[in-house]
Amino acid sequence: MDLSHHQSNLSLSFSSSHSSPPRRPPIPDDSISLHLESSFRDPSHPVPTVPLQLMEPQTEKENGSFDAESNNNNNDDDDREVEEFRILGHSMCLKRRRDCESSTTATKRASVEPNLEARKAAVRSWGDQPLQVADPDIYEIIEKEKKRQFKGIELIASENFVCRAVMEALGSHLTNKYSEGMPGARYYGGNQYIDEIETLCCERALAAFNLDPKCWGVNVQPYSCTSANFAVYTGLLSPGDRIMGLDTPSGGNTSHGYYTPNGKKISGASIFFESLPYKINPQSGFIDYDKLEERALDFRPKILICGGSSYPREWDYARFRHIADKCGAVLLCDMAQISGIIAAKECVNPFDYCDVVTSTTHKSLRGPRGGIIFYRKGTKPRKRGILLSQGHESDQYDFEEKINFAVFPSLQGGPHNNHIAALAIALKQVATPEYKAYMQQVKKNAQVLASALLRRKCRLVTGGTDNHLILWDIRPLGLTGKFYETVCEACHITLNKIAIFGDNGTIIPGGVRIGTPAMTSRGCLEADFETMADFLFRAAQIANMLQREHGKLQKNISKVLESNRDILELRARVEAFATQFALPGFDI
Repeated sequence: MDLSHHQSNLSLSFSSSHSSPPRRPPIPDDSISLHLESSFRDPSHPVPTVPLQLMEPQTEKENGSFDAESNNNNNDDDDREVEEFRILGHSMCLKRRRDCESSTTATKRASVEPNLEARKAAVRSWGDQPLQVADPDIYEIIEKEKKRQFKGIELIASENFVCRAVMEALGSHLTNKYSEGMPGARYYGGNQYIDEIETLCCERALAAFNLDPKCWGVNVQPYSCTSANFAVYTGLLSPGDRIMGLDTPSGGNTSHGYYTPNGKKISGASIFFESLPYKINPQSGFIDYDKLEERALDFRPKILICGGSSYPREWDYARFRHIADKCGAVLLCDMAQISGIIAAKECVNPFDYCDVVTSTTHKSLRGPRGGIIFYRKGTKPRKRGILLSQGHESDQYDFEEKINFAVFPSLQGGPHNNHIAALAIALKQVATPEYKAYMQQVKKNAQVLASALLRRKCRLVTGGTDNHLILWDIRPLGLTGKFYETVCEACHITLNKIAIFGDNGTIIPGGVRIGTPAMTSRGCLEADFETMADFLFRAAQIANMLQREHGKLQKNISKVLESNRDILELRARVEAFATQFALPGFDI
């Protein structure tokens, strides 16, 4: 029997058979008492008892008694499990603690760490404070922003309101976790639940757009649609390769490539790649597909992009597919503005024609701020042009590995897990009948708003809308988009200035973009947008009067707006109207 590694105390003593054994200390808990009596003895030289203690020795008090715990252990022998046996003819006694007495060990351990509670309290002092206590300055500003959203009319086409569940996920402990890589292939440990969340998000993304997982893959890690677009370029192109997208003054997005009239490269797409835009017809406002095809066949882009930031009409994806095949380009759709309408099947579906589809997640999808990339995988259709870097020898898409590698590690670090969880929540809602009804209402509201402005002799680019936004050319009113935006904001109406084809673009934009998703999320219907059209037209009249009184260069216009009677009157009407409607996620 090997006793050298036993965790308990071991007392070992030897004594003569003629001498009475001296008083031994009580046997401590979980200890072994071994007493051997020698058969070899010399009466003239008694052998003293020699104790052998392998762990902490028992301490004896001044009165000769041992410590209280030892006495208690001695008194409670009946409660111990006792086992007696013999080794080499010598009697041994083994006593063990019962399970019910294990609390003594915990007490001992706690006494060894007397500062543990103080350390816990120190962590709670900074870690458990609510925002209002931890940072009153930020809390106050956030509360002001919440009131601004509640009291105002939100008409920016690319903004929306998210639900409480999305906000809870964004503010959750998921933000604590680092998870570079992809599900099942992370650079850090402890990601089993993060993998579950991201996998579920990808499944919901494909389901939301009714995509077959055998034919389509998805990456939900991009931080924005601009990041998503650049990841596609990085994965599928070499520096200096050519891309072609809609010109920004025509309604395109700068992430598709943009140069100013003097040749300055505005976006990374134009800095690292060569971009050439196609444009709208200046008379109709619609894309000129004939000129697009002509320019594409001359320029030979490796990626042809459809989709934009401020194009109010349907896209002819079939024509784009035809052009891409003729020039051997990958067809990329940036559906950021209309992704919700596509998911609800309320417009033509780009997935039927495109090779790669990107989007934001926070606009009409009503999700958190971020980006997403869908890409084809599997076998390519037979009747299709030679795709980028595919060659005649390959009949399989190879986008998946290239795009995923471009997202990480080429361009990004760890994904924002709180965002991915929030996106999964939003995508679950997108797949419901209620969301489809919401997007149908968004389109109805946009058409009502457009009709109301047209009745007031306002000029709309393309004369109307097929989706959720309208472009109002306010140059006939003698206004600039920037000044009108400022006046509207003073009245608590939020929209954004936009370049109109034919003006001098981003320097002095000649129009404004107006969208209906946000106020539809607050419960507004057609009649409510009739009222909003009246507010918008009244704001234009006020802006025109202020411009006549103070000139076009309003250096101190903010002070004028704060005290203008017409502004204050319209602001009061706007606030009385807006506060009738609920603000998603909050009880105000």
